[in-house]
Amino acid sequence: MTGILVTGASGQLGSELKELSSRFSGYSFIFTDTPEMDITDGDAARAFIKSTEPAWIINCAAFTAVDRAEDEEPLATLVNARGVENIVNAISGTECRLIHISTDYVFDGNSPRPYTEEDKTSPASAYGRSKLAGENAALACPLSIVIRTSWLYSSYGKNFVRTILGKAGSSQSINVVADQTGSPTYAADLAAAIMEIISGTIQNRHNFVPGIFNYANEGHCSWFDLATEIVTAAGSECRVNAVRSSAYPSKVNRPAFSVLDKTKIKETYSITIPHWRASLNRCIIKINGL
Repeated sequence: MTGILVTGASGQLGSELKELSSRFSGYSFIFTDTPEMDITDGDAARAFIKSTEPAWIINCAAFTAVDRAEDEEPLATLVNARGVENIVNAISGTECRLIHISTDYVFDGNSPRPYTEEDKTSPASAYGRSKLAGENAALACPLSIVIRTSWLYSSYGKNFVRTILGKAGSSQSINVVADQTGSPTYAADLAAAIMEIISGTIQNRHNFVPGIFNYANEGHCSWFDLATEIVTAAGSECRVNAVRSSAYPSKVNRPAFSVLDKTKIKETYSITIPHWRASLNRCIIKINGL
């Protein structure tokens, strides 16, 4: 039975993988978070991985508090980079394959076109720097895949979609930034893509190709566009007002444009990616049914 170790299992993506795992017989899933395996503790991570001997590790563990990272960069780097290095050291010399999740924040957001995997990275924030260091640590393993994603949301946890749904039900109007453009990513779709990579490799539907890949839902929008769609789908009469990023002063330089080109992952692993509007509606229906 193929063992799959998932770190950060209580987060959005980890929770979606946990839900999805019930559809995959013949696999032994090990879901962990800090209490079970602290990736920042090299000895503990090595011992846990050695005892469980997974064939695959999906690293969803991350320090994702973008604003806090500006004041706590050493902690963000400890989790997002050193933690990855500890995993890589633990599987060194084995056949274990690593799928590591990264972010659009490794770019500065000034591109005039969607970012490809070959574009030069230039993070403009502490969070982005820590995640880029994590990518480099992951790629030191020859059997690793780095998946960059953006604007992740889910029916689980705290995220933009759930926040806007809550405000739409309690406010007459909300202000949302309209000068940042990206591609929302439903964590359930990313989880399905990850399992297609793993199951397709095991079942010889495709070859295992290591390296960097982009994944986000098809299409792109601003945060204002996304909020408007959420409010409409919720049937709310809440008014959504477009504002500039300057209306919300922040220490963080958030990418103004972070659309990712997904050609490589679609062609390499035969991944079909839904449009963001279709996935958003699926997620809202699920949230309303909870």
